Amino acid sequence: MPKLKTNRGAAKRFRKTASGGYKRGHAFTSHILTKMSQKRKRKLRGTTQVKDADVKAIKQMLPYS
Repeated sequence: MPKLKTNRGAAKRFRKTASGGYKRGHAFTSHILTKMSQKRKRKLRGTTQVKDADVKAIKQMLPYS
């Protein structure tokens, strides 16, 4: 059976955590930031956990993670 291919777009966006979940960055942080409040920009800085409903799809896209 041939090797499975990793979805390269997903590999750049998601990382597996030590507990087996996945983490991701926030959207809406690339440009047009002047109209956003400082509080909103600060909240978007870090990473967040992927919801359980989406984990199945991510596991299919990242078979070797």
